[in-house]
Amino acid sequence: MPGDPLLQPYRLKHLTLKNRLMSTAHEPAYTEDGMPKERYRRYHLERAKGGLALTMTAGSAVVSRDSPPAFDNILAYRDEVVDWMRHLTDDCHDHGCAVMIQLTHLGRRTRWDAGDWLPSLAPGPVREPAHRGAPKIIEDWDIARIIEDYADATERMQAAGLDGVELECYGHLLDQFMSPLTNTLEAPFGGGYENRIRFATEVLEACRNRVGPDFILGLRLVADEDAEGGIPADEGVAFARRLKDRGLIDFLNVIRGRIHTDAALADVIPVQGMRSAPHLDFAGRIRAEVGLPAFHAARIQDAATARHAVQAGLLDMVGMTRAHIAEPHIVRKIEEGREEAIRPCVGATYCLGRIYQGGAALCIHNPATGREATMPHEIAPAATPLTVAVVGAGPAGLEAARVAGARGHAVTVFEAADAPGGQVRLTARQGQRSEMMGIIDWRMAECTGHGVDFRFNTLAEAADIRALSPDVVIVATGGLARTDMLVAGNDLTVSAWDILSGDAKPGTRVLLFDDAGDYPALQAAEVLAEAGASVEVMTPYQAFAPEVPGINLVPFMRSLQQRDVTFTVTYRLRSVERDGNHLKALVGSDYTDLAQERRVDQVVVNHGTAPLDELYFDLKPYSENLGAVDYDALVAGRPQRLNGGPEGFRLFRIGDAVSSRNTHAAIYDALRLMKDI
Repeated sequence: MPGDPLLQPYRLKHLTLKNRLMSTAHEPAYTEDGMPKERYRRYHLERAKGGLALTMTAGSAVVSRDSPPAFDNILAYRDEVVDWMRHLTDDCHDHGCAVMIQLTHLGRRTRWDAGDWLPSLAPGPVREPAHRGAPKIIEDWDIARIIEDYADATERMQAAGLDGVELECYGHLLDQFMSPLTNTLEAPFGGGYENRIRFATEVLEACRNRVGPDFILGLRLVADEDAEGGIPADEGVAFARRLKDRGLIDFLNVIRGRIHTDAALADVIPVQGMRSAPHLDFAGRIRAEVGLPAFHAARIQDAATARHAVQAGLLDMVGMTRAHIAEPHIVRKIEEGREEAIRPCVGATYCLGRIYQGGAALCIHNPATGREATMPHEIAPAATPLTVAVVGAGPAGLEAARVAGARGHAVTVFEAADAPGGQVRLTARQGQRSEMMGIIDWRMAECTGHGVDFRFNTLAEAADIRALSPDVVIVATGGLARTDMLVAGNDLTVSAWDILSGDAKPGTRVLLFDDAGDYPALQAAEVLAEAGASVEVMTPYQAFAPEVPGINLVPFMRSLQQRDVTFTVTYRLRSVERDGNHLKALVGSDYTDLAQERRVDQVVVNHGTAPLDELYFDLKPYSENLGAVDYDALVAGRPQRLNGGPEGFRLFRIGDAVSSRNTHAAIYDALRLMKDI
C-alpha cells in the first residue's frame, strides 16, 4: 500500500523513521533487578519484527536513587544499564526499528517504601493521591544533584547507541515544578512562570550540553493540565517554543491532563467505555502553534484513526501503544494488505491495570505479549494434521480452535448457544463493555479463514464427540454463576449474571453482595441503578471490586455515583430469609461477632462460576491421558505426552471449565496447550 500515509517515512533530525507508527513510553514491569534483560528485550524486539518504526522504552527509567521504582522501572542511574540497553537497541535496529527511552525523576509520584527506602521529594508538601506518599520539600542540594543525574542518565543512553531520549514532563518531577498546583517553592524555582520552568529548563540544558547538538532529545510535555489553577495551554505552548528556539528539544510528545488520581489518569489514558482519541485535535493544535515534530498517544486503537492523524497533519508520529500490546505486527499486516487481520485492542486496559496493581503488563486477549520467550505471536503449522473437537465457543474454545486451525488441524466446534462468545457475549451486552466482543469477532474471523467447522445450537454429549473419532478433544464449556455461598437462603438470591442477561428483573431495593470482586458485580450494579433501583453494594473485603484496577473503575464510578448506589465494605452476607413480600438479609463480619439485617426485595450475589464439567468427566475414562495434564511440560512449552488410558483421543479442559478465573487465563490456557498439539 505505497500511498498509505501510515507507511510513509518521516525524517526526525538526522534519523529516518520508516513509517509513522510508534509505541510510546510505558513501563511493562518486565525488568529484572532494575535492568531491561531478556523478557524486556524480547517484548520490544517483537514489535520491531512487526514493522514498528520507533519503540520508546521505559515509562519511565529513573535517573536518581531517590526516585523509587513505582512500576519496576528501569534504573537508569546504574552504569550496568548501558550494556542491557545496547543489546535491546542493536536487536531492534536489526529490524529497522529506532529505539529511544523515556527518562524521569518521579518526584512525588512514588512511595518511600520502595527501592532503597529513601524519602520521595517534590517542590511542595502535597502528597499524590494515587501513591499516598508524603514527599519532603526539595532542597537546593537535591536540585543540583538531580540535574546532574539527568545528564548522566542521558549520556548512558547515548553510549548504549539509542537513537534519542525523551524526558518525562507530566505528573513527574519536571512537571511538578512547572505546575502551580504542586510547586509551593519561593524563587528562584517557585512563584511565577519564569521560576516554575527554571528546573525543567536547566535539566534540558544539562542533558543537551552532555550529549551535544546532534543527539535527539524530546519532551513528553503536559501542554495543558486541564485543571483550575494548573498549567494552562498558553504556558505549555510558550515553554515548548522557548525550548525549540534554544535548540534544547527536537520533538514534543503531547499530553493533556493530570494523572494524580485514577479518575484523572483515565482522562489522559481513556479506558473501555470512554471516548477514543480524545486529545488528538489538541495535539494537532500544539503541533501547529509550536512548530516542532509532534508525537501523541491516547487510545488511538485502530489504523483508520492513526491514518487520519497523519493525513490531517495533526501528528508526525502516531502512538498506538496499547494497540501494539494487543497486536505487535500491526505494520506488517497493513503492508501485506491484511488490516482486517489485526488483533484489535478492545480497551480493556488489563495491561495498564495490572501494572498499577503491582503486576506485569499482559494483554487481555494476547497471552503471548510479555511471554515472547515461550509463547508465539504467529502460529506454526503442525507436522501431522489431526482431528480436533472443541466443545464451547467462548474465549477459551475459540482460541483453541483458532490455534488448532492455524496449525492445519481439522477442527469442529460444538456450541450449545446459537452464537459464539460465552460469558464475553454476556459482558458485552452492556454498552460500557461492548468492545469486548472484539475478542470474539476477531477469533471467529480467524477460525473462518482456517476452515473451522462450527455447530451451534448443539449440546454435545460424549457419544457425539466419540463419533467424530477425534485425535484431541478440548472441553471449554465454561461455567455457570454460583449462588451457593450462604448459610441459608441461596434459593432466594439471583446472580449478577441473571441481572446482566435479563433472566432476572431488577428489584426496587437491592442488596448486591460481591465476594468475587470482579466486573460482573459492577456491571450488575449499573444495570440495577439504571433501572431505578436503590442499590447497596456489599463486600467482605477492605475495598470493593479488588479485581478491577482503579483506572478501569473510573467509568463505573462516574455512572454509579450519579445514582442511588451505596458501597459497604468489610461486611459479609450470611443468609437470606423471607419476610412477608420482602427479603431479610442477615449480615455479619469477618472481623467481629456482628448481626445486622437488611430488608430488601432482591438479593443479588456475585460469587464467580462453577465449572460446567459433566462432559469432561463423561469423556475422561475413554481418553488416552485420562484427562491429565503434564504441568511441567505445559509451563516449559513442551508437548503433552501423558498416557495410561485406552487408545483413542487425548482430552483436555481449559478456562472456566476448570475453575473460575478470567478471560486472559482462559485464552492463555488454550494458547499454551494448543501451540504444541
